[in-house]
Amino acid sequence: MKQSKALIKTLKQAPKQAEAISHKFLIRAGFIDTAVAAGIYSYLPLGWRVMQKIADLIRSEMNALSGQEVFLPCLQPKNLWQETKRWDTMDPPLFKLKDRHKKYLALGSTHEEVLTDIVRRFVESYKDLPLYIYQIQNKFRNEMRAVGGLLRVREFIMKDLYSFHAEKSDLEKYYDKVLKAYEKIFAQCGLKTKIVQASGGTIGGSITHEFQMICTTGEDRLLICIKCNFAVNQEISQAKTCPNCNSLLEQARGIENGHIFQLGTKYAKAMKAHYTDKNGKKQLIQMGCYGIGLGRLMATIVETHHDSKGIIWPKNIAPFDIHLIALVNADKIYQELSEKFEVLYDDRDESPGIKFNDADLIGIPLRIVVSEKTLAKNSVEIKKRREDKVELVKIKNLLNSLYV
Repeated sequence: MKQSKALIKTLKQAPKQAEAISHKFLIRAGFIDTAVAAGIYSYLPLGWRVMQKIADLIRSEMNALSGQEVFLPCLQPKNLWQETKRWDTMDPPLFKLKDRHKKYLALGSTHEEVLTDIVRRFVESYKDLPLYIYQIQNKFRNEMRAVGGLLRVREFIMKDLYSFHAEKSDLEKYYDKVLKAYEKIFAQCGLKTKIVQASGGTIGGSITHEFQMICTTGEDRLLICIKCNFAVNQEISQAKTCPNCNSLLEQARGIENGHIFQLGTKYAKAMKAHYTDKNGKKQLIQMGCYGIGLGRLMATIVETHHDSKGIIWPKNIAPFDIHLIALVNADKIYQELSEKFEVLYDDRDESPGIKFNDADLIGIPLRIVVSEKTLAKNSVEIKKRREDKVELVKIKNLLNSLYV
């Protein structure tokens, strides 16, 4: 992509309302825009490329868990939410509206009701189970105070996976598989997350865990043990010692990046979702749900991977593999690199200082500079975003020397 033709506009200063590091850098680097309304963001080309990389990474892991991808409606009828008695109890409250037929609808903040309704109509026998359904879709939360950029918003993109089982033991086994898959996803995004016992809130579930990235700017207050893996959200416990090893618990703050729930028969019971077992008897379907907010994950990565100059993207989810900085014409090198890599080509008529500052701010893993000085040596200058080291590589050896 030629930067001169791209919708990439960087800012020298972040908006006054931006407090979180991720909010400041994502706005300044031209990944997102917040002109619509508070807590509602537009993903610009750079930001959307990162979101697609995150979605593809998550999608790969969900498919490996035998997940089947669907796309469910944002608009959901009131009667489904009344079946589970959540129409008036969701926290944050639902966005509600009335259509021209004077029927109430809600913008979905989650999809347990919609999918349980589908399953109760399609699943008949134990032979139809287990069933694993997921989607990557917009969600809506009627937040009173949207803060922190993408960390707390009113409209966001979520991956939500729902599993349906004949037996509780099968739900428990699958829950553990998802837990391990989540650890893998966050590791690939360059995050070290802590698995934390948590509250099910208005989603429910007797067993539920959050994946928290320990961070001083995090909203969630946690209690963690430094001697074992125990951790708990202070919403559900104020204990001072660890129940596993009796060590003193330490307070910490975290950013929640994933939440998984063993829902059991909560929704099946409320919505009469049954299957017929081997003996011909009707049984309630066991259910689990598993969510990851993609925008919050993107922001958390920036909170973890940055320096004073800007973002430092992990290569798995960077918007491009290479940022090619042309101080002279470098069209031929751009064409050759584009055959093997995703390249952002800074061909703008700007000073070297502006180009280098923008490259650091945007944070693509590898920077290649072409200048009169490097061409005099039949070379280009290569620098990794994470490192200060700069090296010259002969143009004829360039493609074979790159391992992005």
